[in-house]
Amino acid sequence: MQKFVITGGVPLSGEVRIAGAKNAVLKMMAAAVLTDQPCLLRNVPNISDVAILRELLSDIGFEVRRINGDALELHAVEATWPFVPLEAGVKMRASFILLGPMLARFGRVILPNPGGDRIGRRPVDLHVSALEQMGATIVYRNGYYFASAPEAGLHGAHIDFPTVTVMGTENAMMAATLAQGTTVLDNAALEPEVDDLIQMLGGMGARIERTADRRIEIDGVDALHGTEHRVLGDRLEAETFAIAAAVTGGSVKATGVDPSHLGAFLSVCDQMGIAYEADAAGSTLTVHGAANGGLRAVDVRTDPYPGFATDFQAPLSVLMTQAQGTSSIHETIFEDRLDHLLELVRMGARVELVDERHARITGPTQLHGAEVGIADLRAGATLILAALTAGGTSVISGIEHVDRGYEQIEAKLVALGARINRIEA
Repeated sequence: MQKFVITGGVPLSGEVRIAGAKNAVLKMMAAAVLTDQPCLLRNVPNISDVAILRELLSDIGFEVRRINGDALELHAVEATWPFVPLEAGVKMRASFILLGPMLARFGRVILPNPGGDRIGRRPVDLHVSALEQMGATIVYRNGYYFASAPEAGLHGAHIDFPTVTVMGTENAMMAATLAQGTTVLDNAALEPEVDDLIQMLGGMGARIERTADRRIEIDGVDALHGTEHRVLGDRLEAETFAIAAAVTGGSVKATGVDPSHLGAFLSVCDQMGIAYEADAAGSTLTVHGAANGGLRAVDVRTDPYPGFATDFQAPLSVLMTQAQGTSSIHETIFEDRLDHLLELVRMGARVELVDERHARITGPTQLHGAEVGIADLRAGATLILAALTAGGTSVISGIEHVDRGYEQIEAKLVALGARINRIEA
């Protein structure tokens, strides 16, 4: 077990390279299962979730290897063991993304009820319903989903998601690439990571396109082929470093990310008075902090993309502690995603929990160092940002959650001037 020791109060300045998106690369690794030809992914982040899925795919019988630093080659010839063990499901909810590709290509798979971050109920019933509409038989017993496709294979269907589901959209559209006939997905997710997956599938020979904002249409084909694809930059990592600059009064240039994917976040920056330059052509975002305060309070509601991301309301709460007046967060996606605020209170934040989905934060407040613990990935980024802002030294436990989605975060922060060390607990 490891911890971060962080001494705050240092303005962060410099340039940081943003890694490939966690929320894209895991789905692309699953997409490689759809063909018996090699697929090469570039800009693959060195994070523990990639390592977990890589090991899982190897256990199923696929060849997965790192080459040339940030590249990953996947070759799914035969599924000798189409089974996802409970341990993998507990470590990473994204393991359930194998449902669609495995059913479409091999006709069967057994998956555990997925785990992942403790941020409330994350049901997979929409995934199961979508695949059942395509002809799959899925039975849940003893903690596992036993899924099989008809002998003739999956067939096309018109699937209208009752609520927006990112991974449900991705599972259904990957399965549809090899299904017989046409599949139409309505109320489909709009996230840039979904469109990046669509681009990869097109490169594999899939007949897939977004025909309207929330409609994706797929004409099934008999087989897909290998491809080479570069993973888009992680917009959530870029936003984390943007906040690091803003709350420490520094200036950070993030490269390797498309600022057009950050619209909701940049809108909040405008409302709070944070100065920035966004260069979509150059894939850069530069954020300047206000050393003497001057941030304005803001009210934020999480919503599916292009709304403000639920993944980012936790890090934003640190900015709110430094703003003049009372800000509010209304979490609409998950019911247990405000728990990090209790740790911020231990660091001096003035927080009112209205209910499990709504909180108010009053600032500006001088945060102070404390011993705090991380419960999930984005809460981890939040506590690191708070420690960088605070006076004194903080000790943060549970940093394995941060390693799931941030590539070498302490090395990147040190390069910007942060005083942060990883120690053995």
